[in-house]
Amino acid sequence: MAVFLCFSARVRFSTLRYDARKSTIFAYTQKITNTLIGPVVTNSIKGSGMTIGVIGAGSWGTALAIASARGGNNVIIWSRHEDVANDINNNHLNSKYLGLTSVHENIKATITIEDLFSCDVILLAIPAQSLRDGIKDYLIPSSIPLVICSKGVEQSSLALMSEVVADYFKDNPIAILSGPNFSDEIANGLPACATLACANKAAADKIISLLGNKLLRLYYSGDVIGAQIGGAVKNVIAIACGIAIGKGLGENARAALVTRGITEIVRLCIKMGGRQETLMGLSGIGDIMLTCGSEKSRNMYMGVQIGKGIALDILMANGKTVEGVATSKSVADLAEKLGVDMPITNAVKRILHENASIENTIKALLERPFAVEGN
Repeated sequence: MAVFLCFSARVRFSTLRYDARKSTIFAYTQKITNTLIGPVVTNSIKGSGMTIGVIGAGSWGTALAIASARGGNNVIIWSRHEDVANDINNNHLNSKYLGLTSVHENIKATITIEDLFSCDVILLAIPAQSLRDGIKDYLIPSSIPLVICSKGVEQSSLALMSEVVADYFKDNPIAILSGPNFSDEIANGLPACATLACANKAAADKIISLLGNKLLRLYYSGDVIGAQIGGAVKNVIAIACGIAIGKGLGENARAALVTRGITEIVRLCIKMGGRQETLMGLSGIGDIMLTCGSEKSRNMYMGVQIGKGIALDILMANGKTVEGVATSKSVADLAEKLGVDMPITNAVKRILHENASIENTIKALLERPFAVEGN
């Protein structure tokens, strides 16, 4: 306690520049983490010079690159923005997306996507609605496992991300990385867990051995569908929770939305061939708890602002991806196509895409007939 108080005093009264203070706080956080769970160690396979490729240098892609490099890998990250690539290579920063967070020296950025085609694994960290356009023109070798790190359902086709990737890379092992993870915490070395879902267990074992470490624990699942449904729909439920908070409806309402939202996710998951038990794990309840419980979540924050009366086009003007906005429409349309009842998801779609009144939409939800719980 004395050490903590001493440190707090130093942070509060130091006259050092902001970036120096942040470095001090980060170092102290790392010290606490190492004390609690031990220092990061590399797996034996990492001594063989494995290289991870990351397509997409936004906040999430860069955070995953940092986590991979921290675990002992070399990393090549592709950005479509030359200034971002130069910032990473010259300054060991991605100022545009991660502020002052240091980018590991083992990470090299490129604007030539073919530079990644000799990597051992490639992470696809492109926003869901841009994934198809981001990969369709390239010939990635079939031996390279592809790990999908975006969460959503494609609007134009109502396809899951794994289906989008399989349209072009049928012979590559395809995996899903999903779980309760904020990019800034991953980048700063705070401990986290995630689900790695893949139908190919051997490929999954390879990916986990490369990406997993004490600060990013990966748990295997063979349920590729369930992991994707949980990750996609929770963003929509988070927007609903945010709207409720922004409208001042209280924490009871948020808890009700989360609970009934899980019911909707389970319905769609089972209809599409996924397993209900998958949603009891990190890619389901874990992700919902994080995204629906903190305004650090872009989706939750978006919902709060909409609930306060801020127009959607104003909120989207900053250029940051809020996956739940597009996903609300695609999931609602998919549910209608499959005959799955998802009233909360449909309500979010109507508010965001059909200019429905928030007050009338909430009223309609509250006036639904009483039902048996679990249905």
